[in-house]
Parts: sequence; structure tokens; C-alpha cells
Amino acid sequence: MSEIKDIPKHWEIRKLGEVCEIFAGGDVPKDNFSLTPSDKYQIPIYANGEKNKGLYGYTDIAKVITPSVTISARGTIGFALVRNKPFFPIVRLIVLNPNKTLDVSFLKYAIDNSKIKHTGSSIPQLTVPVVKTITILLPPLPEQQAIVAKIEELLSELDNGKQQLLTAQQQLKVYRQSLLKWAFEGKLTNGTKNWKSLKLKDASIKIVVGYVGPVAEHIVKSGGVKFLSTTHIGENEFLNHEIREVSNVFNEKNKKSQVIPGDILIARHGDSGKACIVPDIIQFAQVSNAVILRPNPEIISSKFICYRLNAERQRMQKMKVGGVFQVVNTKSMESFILSIPAIEEQQLIVSELESKLTVCDKIEETISQSLQQAETLRQSILKKAFEGRLVN
Repeated sequence: MSEIKDIPKHWEIRKLGEVCEIFAGGDVPKDNFSLTPSDKYQIPIYANGEKNKGLYGYTDIAKVITPSVTISARGTIGFALVRNKPFFPIVRLIVLNPNKTLDVSFLKYAIDNSKIKHTGSSIPQLTVPVVKTITILLPPLPEQQAIVAKIEELLSELDNGKQQLLTAQQQLKVYRQSLLKWAFEGKLTNGTKNWKSLKLKDASIKIVVGYVGPVAEHIVKSGGVKFLSTTHIGENEFLNHEIREVSNVFNEKNKKSQVIPGDILIARHGDSGKACIVPDIIQFAQVSNAVILRPNPEIISSKFICYRLNAERQRMQKMKVGGVFQVVNTKSMESFILSIPAIEEQQLIVSELESKLTVCDKIEETISQSLQQAETLRQSILKKAFEGRLVN
């Protein structure tokens, strides 16, 4: 909240408990409940959370019938919404019914501007007693309505700009995928006339699965060998974070799962087929529960096959084996057929591809910065509004 000296003299400082009826939602009305609306059940049931605005189901009981604000007390703590139609709150969702001195939309924006939005995970949940003690700055009702109109005008313009950025971000994602597709259709070079179809096993020195099994007893604090897993595999990117080490004894016993720079790591489960290259900073390591592919450098380059595998993930998903927990195994990888140009053309394709992807990266960075600036501007608009500096 703004310092008292910074606000107009005719504004009041009030606690939410003084200007709102505040209570928390209870249990789901199990005997009057449906997941979908029907002729009988048309009243929405709302719980905590942002997804679908907290919609949980439907009932025929309206516990709140006047325009109100709800605040998520768990999960996305502080997430506030205006509810103009009758509804039924559950699971400790906090409801604020403003009195006649307080505009419901003004209340929502005041909550957005409050410290509730910035508590993060430092508190496990929000409670009614805490909400009651939160103070807001309260101008006369007509001024509240003028402030709301100005906020919504500015935020509408901001949201339009944000939507354009998000659309551009999605288009850039599609363009990236198209680039990969074009690269391996020969459209970045001279077509695929001279390409040869090979099984991966015929273009590789080795294809194996890294160590599978418990490893906790082999972890050491220092002086061991780096231990990599699926968590370090990004799409064409090695994720260099939280790398543990295993003992040298473990390393000697599990030579099959050793990797060196230039090897390809391929996710076996979940997002199967996602691949990255072991970078030069990882001079030597052990790998857990991922496919290890060591390309034959006379036939295929590490960068070419890494980009190619990531472009073929949809096809690779269909090659999973197993029951409930399906995985990509060595046999399916060995039999994976790819069309491959000569090594010189591979290098040219990679060069062209990376040149275009670098431009994409720069555009992506600009979009991300603009989205961050949009959020900062949103907070600035609210700050000015509740310092009395948005309208005359």
C-alpha cells in the first residue's frame, strides 16, 4: 500500500473487514452437484485456483447472490476475480461482499495492488482473519468508479498488446518447427536426391541405455564422476543444473553408461525422443535411464542427428514399448530409419539452420522482455491508481 502522505487527503484508509462481509467457502454440496451444467444444476461452484477461473462444477444452490470478489486462499494465493453472478464457493475460497461504499471492481483491483499478490509460497494459505486486517485506500464511490474506468481502459490496451506478443510467440514456435521440417526435407540446401536411408545403428558407434536402478548409495559429495539423467535433457540443449556425482567404483562397474562430449542423450520416457548433445564442459560422465547414442563421425555429425531426432519426436513416440510405463529402448532406436546426406551437406544444413534459429532466439528474447515490461506496466498502472495519480 502507498504511504499515507502520498494519498489524496479526502481518501480514507479502511480495513477490508470494515467494508466487506468476508467468509470462506466450505464443502462441496455432494447431494446437489454435477460436473456439467444442466436444467437443474446451473449455479457455478468455484474453488481456489486460476485454471478455468476456479470452476469446479455446478449446483442448484446459490450461496452468494450479490456481485462479490473471490480470493484464492491456496495454490495461487491472492488470485482475485469479480463474480457478478450467483455462485457457490468451496474449499476455503475466500469471498468478499463489499458494502455500498465500495465498488466491486475497485475492490478487485485494490487486492491486485496489495501485498497478497506477492506473498508467493511463503505462507501455505490465506485466512479470513488475515484478509480482514488488510488495509485499502478508499476514495468516494464516484471516484472509485472513475478510477476503475481508467484502469480498465489502460489495461484493455495493454492486454491487446500482450495478446499480439503471445500470438507472435506462438507463430515463432510454429516457424521453428517448420525450419526443422524444411531442413530435413532438403529445402535449406539442394533437395534430398543424393540422401541415403540408414538405420541409426549403421550410423552409430554405440546405442545403449544408461544405468537403470537405485543410485543413492553411490552418490558422493566430491571427487567422483558427474551423473546425468533425463532432467538434463532439453530440446537441442543440455540443461546444466544440479549435477550430482557418483563414486569412481560405480563408474568402473558401469562402463556401458559412460558418455563423452559429442554423445547424444535421448529421453526414454515422458517426452520421448527429446535429445541433446553432451557438451565439452562435461568431459566425462555417467548417465541414468536415458538412451546414449555415439554417432560415427564419418557418417553423421552430432549436431545433425541431434536436430534430426528432435524433429522426429512424434514418430519416436510411436516406437515406445512396455506396459503402463512405456519407454524408448535400444532396439527401437537401432531400427530407427533416417535419410541422411553426405557429411559435408549435413554441416551446411546445420549452419543454415543455426543461423535462422539464432534470429528466432533474438526475436524470442525481445518478445519475452516485452511481456515482462507489460507486467511491470500493469503493476505501475495499479500503483498510480491507488496513489490517486491516475485520474484528476
